Amino acid sequence: MHGNAQLADRPAETITRSQTLLFAASTGIIATNLFAPQTLVGLISHSLGAATSASGLVSMTTLLGYAAGLFFLVPLSDLVENRVLVLRMLGAGALAAAVAAFAPSAGSLLAVLFVLGAACSCIQVLVPVAASMAPPGQDGRVIGDVMSGLMIGILLSRPLASLVADAFGWRAFYGISAAALALLAILLGLALPRRRPPAQSSYAALIASLLELLRQEPVLRRRALTASLVMAAFSVFWTAVALRLAAPPFELGQRGIALFALAGAGGAAVTPLFGRAGDRSLTRPATIACHLGVIAALSLAAWAGAIEAGGAWLPLALMGASAVLLDIGVTGDQTLGRRAVNLLQPKARGRLNGLFVGIFFLGGAVGSLLAGISWAWGGWNAVCAAGAAFGVVALVVDWVE
Repeated sequence: MHGNAQLADRPAETITRSQTLLFAASTGIIATNLFAPQTLVGLISHSLGAATSASGLVSMTTLLGYAAGLFFLVPLSDLVENRVLVLRMLGAGALAAAVAAFAPSAGSLLAVLFVLGAACSCIQVLVPVAASMAPPGQDGRVIGDVMSGLMIGILLSRPLASLVADAFGWRAFYGISAAALALLAILLGLALPRRRPPAQSSYAALIASLLELLRQEPVLRRRALTASLVMAAFSVFWTAVALRLAAPPFELGQRGIALFALAGAGGAAVTPLFGRAGDRSLTRPATIACHLGVIAALSLAAWAGAIEAGGAWLPLALMGASAVLLDIGVTGDQTLGRRAVNLLQPKARGRLNGLFVGIFFLGGAVGSLLAGISWAWGGWNAVCAAGAAFGVVALVVDWVE
């Protein structure tokens, strides 16, 4: 019986380099939909007549949809065949993105972005499949490699969306996304291995078990909490930085903001290093370093935004450095947390992964909403203070541990 469960959890084939690249590219492409609204909030608000203080709702709604998908759709990966689940979710995402390209009002756009965010949670079905195919002792390496694709997709989503919007308008981004998701569904349909989970319970029982898993696993609670805190800091910064860069002394347009976001994507290059640090039992010191990096990044960003003399080049360089440092801290914490959670209960890997990522994306949604409020209340300094506060709380959690 035990042997059959093991076979059900881990496919007979071991993941190859080409499969790892496929998983990484797929998660990256899907993830572009989650954070693209952060650089489009100004254009979308103006186009649909929304107030600036409410601009964070556009970004927040996609992340809330993603979190809902993680809590209510990803648990299905412990019940139904994973390949079929991924393809159906991708199909729904492609349809939602196509509808978003023609949304006539802010309300209709928010509704369809919620659906699109929920469909994008299929990312968290792909990641456990990749982890289950990893050779023994190399889970951290595989997760780190796949996560690098995910984080590159997240970080490139902003410059990509800005460039497309600059050339063709914000609606064109969602039209391109619909086509990309449809193509990805075809490719994964041809290449994904079949993975039938060992769970024999009902969907209602799986959903009810989420709270029980959260109660049973202190590692899950702790890692999900710190991940949500640093994700909130991440969202506060990236939702408001486009507004700051459009103002003096930067005065950047959509193309300049796209180049800035592209420079910030360099932080994803270190993601595999954190996976390897976890494999070498360096999880705790690496986590503390990540949280210190988040605080330092927001402090540097506040300083860069306050510089008025000497032109725009120095503050722009400092702002870019803060973006890279922030992305390193956030991706490092998430990679280490994901590795720890995936090692807890193999039979519940889908639900554990969904809980972990769902909780930290709730933090991201809170950060997106807080960005618009902070900007309206106290400008860039208030934005950076809010982000740094999340990092400080994450350090307190480390100390309590």
